[in-house]
Amino acid sequence: MDIAIALLALVLVALMVSVNEHKLRRTNHRIARLEQKIDRVMEHLGIHESDPAMDQVAALAREGKKIQAVKLYRDITGADLLEAKNAVDRLESQA
Repeated sequence: MDIAIALLALVLVALMVSVNEHKLRRTNHRIARLEQKIDRVMEHLGIHESDPAMDQVAALAREGKKIQAVKLYRDITGADLLEAKNAVDRLESQA
């Protein structure tokens, strides 16, 4: 009986972790989409954010050091790989 209760508790914990991970991924995706939209609006309005670290990311992208630029972007922002790659691609195309 005790084993059944322990297994049930373990399954419930695993299910809760899975649900929270899904919600977190979904939230991160929504935040990334919002950041992309804000970036486009800022670009359209001619507003440029002054951030020395991002300037370094842009410089690396312009120099063709895309992998280093993506890594630095991820270190600065905590973005996932796809989001960082897309951001570096946008920086590269603005050059």
